[in-house]
Amino acid sequence: MAPTSLVVTIEKNLLEINGSDSLLLPEKQKAASPKQLTWVLLLKAHRALFFFSWFAITVKTLFASVKKRIAHADVNEEGSKSRGKLYRFIKAFLAISIVGLIVELIAHFKKWNLRMIQPLELEVHGLLQWFYVSWLSFRVDYIAPLVLMLSKFCIVLFMIQSLDRLVLCVGCFWIKFKKIKPIIQDDAYDLEDASTFPMVLVQIPMCNEREVYAQSIAAACELDWPRNRILIQVLDDSDDGNLQRLIKEEVLSWNSKGVNIVYRHRLIRTGYKAGNLMSAMACDYVKDYEFVAILDADFQPNPDFLKLTVPHFKGNPQLGLVQARWAFVNRDENLLTRLQNINLCFHFEVEQQVNGAFLNFFGFNGTAGVWRTQALEESGGWLERTTVEDMDIAVRAHLKGWKFIFLNDVKVLCELPESYEAYKKQQHRWHSGPMQLFRLCLPSIITSKISIWKKTNLIFLFFLLRKLILPFYSFTLFCVILPLTMFIPEAELPLWVICYIPVFMSLLNILPSPKSFPFLIPYLLFENTMSVTKFNAMVSGLFQLGSSYEWIVTKKTGRSSESDFLAFAERESKTTNEEKILRRHSESGLKLLSKLNQQEKQMGSKKKRNKVYRKELALAFLLLTASARSLLSAHGVHFYFLLFQGLSFLAVGFDLIGEQMN
Repeated sequence: MAPTSLVVTIEKNLLEINGSDSLLLPEKQKAASPKQLTWVLLLKAHRALFFFSWFAITVKTLFASVKKRIAHADVNEEGSKSRGKLYRFIKAFLAISIVGLIVELIAHFKKWNLRMIQPLELEVHGLLQWFYVSWLSFRVDYIAPLVLMLSKFCIVLFMIQSLDRLVLCVGCFWIKFKKIKPIIQDDAYDLEDASTFPMVLVQIPMCNEREVYAQSIAAACELDWPRNRILIQVLDDSDDGNLQRLIKEEVLSWNSKGVNIVYRHRLIRTGYKAGNLMSAMACDYVKDYEFVAILDADFQPNPDFLKLTVPHFKGNPQLGLVQARWAFVNRDENLLTRLQNINLCFHFEVEQQVNGAFLNFFGFNGTAGVWRTQALEESGGWLERTTVEDMDIAVRAHLKGWKFIFLNDVKVLCELPESYEAYKKQQHRWHSGPMQLFRLCLPSIITSKISIWKKTNLIFLFFLLRKLILPFYSFTLFCVILPLTMFIPEAELPLWVICYIPVFMSLLNILPSPKSFPFLIPYLLFENTMSVTKFNAMVSGLFQLGSSYEWIVTKKTGRSSESDFLAFAERESKTTNEEKILRRHSESGLKLLSKLNQQEKQMGSKKKRNKVYRKELALAFLLLTASARSLLSAHGVHFYFLLFQGLSFLAVGFDLIGEQMN
């Protein structure tokens, strides 16, 4: 049978056709002409020229951005924070490192042994070399043992925390393999009989949320639940009178359509979000509602949110909380949002799901969850004592014996901070609050009636390991000890500590969001960069420093996904012209909008600019100095790690990551 294809391979002057006998090619082959050689050289030169021009433009743009950032930076923009003890420590460390680098450069050019362990064996010539040998002797006898002891301590903490993450990942794989998930009873509620549905109170706490208030109220009002079995509370803490009237008008427009919704505004705005929720729960009618769903202002649940969460409570009287997962409409907006998405995907997919499945306990995420009213009341209700009221109520409910369920399949849309400034303030609150809570809850945990295992989990895993040890060793090991060991080679960290284990753990973190795999190295560097903020926040919360009680509302942009736009268009198409005019184009609404626009224009005269973060810049120069010292000793991996980590700190210090202001 004749072959249908022709296969030709040429190798070492042999020609093979469809496996037939090989034929020798002619030995004389036509040599490349000078014209062809010229074209090849011109093509390579063009490619090289294109690369160098692109590189030059990139470097020029980067330096222009940095120059502009420095020129417009406010020297006092970070206030007392940047002048705190941590900043002074980093500056002193940087100054000593620069002096040390100068000394090592002199030793290098004079061909002295930089990695010498036995300094007394060196023949001394001159006073300068005598000082250098004396320094080596002092370093070996007194400094190196202390640094070595501290590094071993941090490495032990690092391995314990890595083991904890590995166990969580194994638990997540087991859940996937066994297909473990909470199940709703088939006969939970009679869909045809509204009286079988429990009473649900939906709370939307907000404060100056002009960009998102309308879409959050609309999403809550469209929840698929019997109208006479649901009440929506809009808890507005805004301090802008015009915005208050706009939100109130939005509530009235939905109320006129038959939605059971009320507007509340506190005259005395204390306690931030906890105070707002505590005030709302004090209403007399709250006792009539069996469950409370909490949705922050930028959260947009699907209409079936309540039908996917509330039925889990039926037949489970010990269940106090059902927590849904977050999904992000702007996760691909910039590099900062992509890196945040990696962290939060691991948090929900692994940490929350595993703790919910095996321990029936996890930290409440503050929103996208449904509480049993009885659980809130028995746990003492919302308290204003910390900036993490969600974690506070979760811990107290756990001490009372209530169980939690996490639903990984139920997702609620929300936003990620797009600017580094907003993200940094959010992370400061998220890492200082748990330390405040730990100090306050430790006596209650020790004296509670829960089992020893649950007490151990709360104290050592939930608080100490994941909230205190993680930021401590991340900052100490990679931002202090590692650059220090470049000047003290006797205490040099092994490669598996600075490379193999961190890369492996970062790979595990990325598994829940596989599309983020190309960002593995940026994620590793950025996590180390954020360690200075998390460490500072942890210390301020643990020792009750002033910044630990700071609460700043995370900036929202009001972004919506395509599905939100389609749903909005469908809703608008079903409304009559009169309703549209009443809701969107009333004279009072237009006046309020014009007033707010005028306010924005007045505020816009003072343009927002990207900031310069001095702690991050000081650490950048420290790590770059250490990388230069590492280069003298030809450390290899240590040099590249310090170099790229220093550049990462430099980019963050000049606020080149995240949203860029015009």
